[in-house]
Amino acid sequence: MLVGGVAILISNMAAGPGSGIPIDVKVPALSAEATSGLASFNKNCASCHGPNASGSKQGPPLIHTIYNPGHHADGAFFLAAKTGVRQHHWTFGNMPPQPHVTDRDVTSILAYIRELQRANGIVYKAHNM
Repeated sequence: MLVGGVAILISNMAAGPGSGIPIDVKVPALSAEATSGLASFNKNCASCHGPNASGSKQGPPLIHTIYNPGHHADGAFFLAAKTGVRQHHWTFGNMPPQPHVTDRDVTSILAYIRELQRANGIVYKAHNM
């Protein structure tokens, strides 16, 4: 089991947040909040960030170490939905603001993303520049 988890983590790191190659994502049993977030994610985010935040040719995977809570804190996700994001870790262009996504939506989407991240070995790492 450990070997399989390490293999997924290594393949996910190779795919990278800007590669356009969807990564393999282990989906755990989800909390009620994260289950709500899954529905909101599928409605608002999956068209670019792929199923289970695995990435696509339109947007980066959010299940990648670059999006760990120490580098992209929860507030970054709220700002991304409200104001958009300049291209920086990827080659997909800028992410436009998502004014139809409410703070409540972002809260549940974030619960979903963080549970997926933890299930895939992505945990808080302090960001050092």
